[in-house]
Amino acid sequence: MIKDYDVIVIGAGHAGCEAACAAAHLGSTTLLITMDMNKVAQMSCNPAVGGIAKGQIVREIDALGGMMGIVTDRSTIQFRMLNRSKGPAMWSPRAQTDRMHFSAEWRHILENTENLYMWQDSVVSLTIEEGRVTGVTTALGVHFSARSVILTAGTFLNGLMHVGRAQTQGGRVAEPASHGITEQLTQLGFEAGRMKTGTPVRLDGRSIDYSHATVQEGENDFHHFSFLPGERSSLRQRNCWIVYTNPEAHEVLRNSLSDSPLYNGQIQSVGPRYCPSIETKIVTFSDRDSHQLFIEPEGENTHEMYLNGFSSSLPWDAQLGALQKIPALKDVQVYRPGYAIEYDYFDPTQLKHTLETKLVENLYFAGQVNGTTGYEEAAGQGLVAGINAHRRVNGLTPFTLERDQAYIGVLIDDLVTKGVDEPYRMFTSRAEYRILLRQDDADARLTPIGRELGLVDDERFELMQRKYQQINQLIDFAKNFSVKPEQVNDYLELHSISPLKQSQKLYDLILRPQLNFAILAQLIPELHDELKCVEKERYDEIVEAVEVKIKYSGYIERERMVADRISRLDAVVLQGKLDYDSLSQISIEARQKLKKIDPVTVGQASRIPGISPSDINVLLLLLGR
Repeated sequence: MIKDYDVIVIGAGHAGCEAACAAAHLGSTTLLITMDMNKVAQMSCNPAVGGIAKGQIVREIDALGGMMGIVTDRSTIQFRMLNRSKGPAMWSPRAQTDRMHFSAEWRHILENTENLYMWQDSVVSLTIEEGRVTGVTTALGVHFSARSVILTAGTFLNGLMHVGRAQTQGGRVAEPASHGITEQLTQLGFEAGRMKTGTPVRLDGRSIDYSHATVQEGENDFHHFSFLPGERSSLRQRNCWIVYTNPEAHEVLRNSLSDSPLYNGQIQSVGPRYCPSIETKIVTFSDRDSHQLFIEPEGENTHEMYLNGFSSSLPWDAQLGALQKIPALKDVQVYRPGYAIEYDYFDPTQLKHTLETKLVENLYFAGQVNGTTGYEEAAGQGLVAGINAHRRVNGLTPFTLERDQAYIGVLIDDLVTKGVDEPYRMFTSRAEYRILLRQDDADARLTPIGRELGLVDDERFELMQRKYQQINQLIDFAKNFSVKPEQVNDYLELHSISPLKQSQKLYDLILRPQLNFAILAQLIPELHDELKCVEKERYDEIVEAVEVKIKYSGYIERERMVADRISRLDAVVLQGKLDYDSLSQISIEARQKLKKIDPVTVGQASRIPGISPSDINVLLLLLGR
């Protein structure tokens, strides 16, 4: 056994697994340390991956050569594409997974990755010499040396769980908390804080009356997460169900608020505003008579159900009493109640865009320790941290993603530039270039970058090249082929669509919202023949991508122009050029924030809350721009 590594990753959650795999795949000798090797990539909360904006992140991870999309596809028990009624920039893939299978798939990948080793233990301190991390010490007293360390401790740093007035130390139910690291880092000058998250009650599906619930079926088309066509689930697909709370349930909850850790002063930290507990919902939305809940299976064969929307830290009997007022759950049996958990995090403005800390060289933070929440956000950070830890120890240039390149770029820029005052969750609204960051083209945006980094192999790169060769050929055909009125007018008039008065390019015809390739291929033999040349295994994926590119070409081009114009500010280097304390031309607030964040570019400075456009103009003038 060796005790000297290029990269050590602390924690085997979603961030840690991606970080360790990325570093090892790139050639760094990597050690992944976890408290329990049977809990790697544990789905601590809901058994699902993806969703609004989160699904885009998973596709980006996959496009770069990460593993989350592959593991999800192999573990899926229901798949849906959300927001289909909106434009393609809003389409978001989401999968229910078998949580045990998901963890087992990750364990299999970790154990079979070259250069990657595992050690079951808890890290109690970091070894830091002359401002640089050089290793870790574990609870068993083992010291491992490393040239780079990535901290992905999730909710385990001084974790404290709450069920009513009962408190238990731990990072997850039945798992111990981690102590020592926060205390060490704060002594070094790091700013730490406390955040809170929670998880719902788990139900026995045999005790649910589904006749009082609305079924929510999955979809069975070509969509999935990984861009590799062979990665699909062989597991039995399962339904989800929808139920609603009611005034009677709310009354039980309201009568128990005095025992709620959120309202009796027991919990002081900030929780996620976008995913409130059920007790917060009835207080904040006191005029609402009901709230929607989703009953989600935890696996292919288990009876365990996750009650999405019923996160709570109320006493267990209050949770049960409220549930029994819901018709579908009147005889429900509970596996365990919901609980809240408080944990330590570090202000992410203490990080560079590479996720390396500013205070200690070669030390990286990823995941919930940066104030984020969600498996997908954690995995995206882990991938970036793993890539950069490898590049750092090998003397390579840092790797970063811009806001117009990826949601992961938006996520990291938001964290290091703006910081957090509540658990950060990605939304499509956070991305100003979301038309450019669609889930369908993440491979076009990022697979060439993954190839350059060394994470994308020949097979994936050739698949991507062949796909876009076919996409471009089909677009060229649409631009050059003229459709005669007699080929389509009967159909157009029958469906109250304006007929053609003269021949028109197929491209312009596809721009009409009522028309698509499937319809027009039945009317135009030449198009039918052209579509026969499209690769069968990826036919639907390629045709959908072409239609999106054509129908939204105007929006895409316009947004690209805006992004290019704004990105010029990101090309103006600011860091190290000015003494902010001496700048009397800008406000005291602006000076303080610029000094704290120390933005790398003027573009980053412009995104700091409290920095005005006039402040940016002053900076540009002082830089001679």
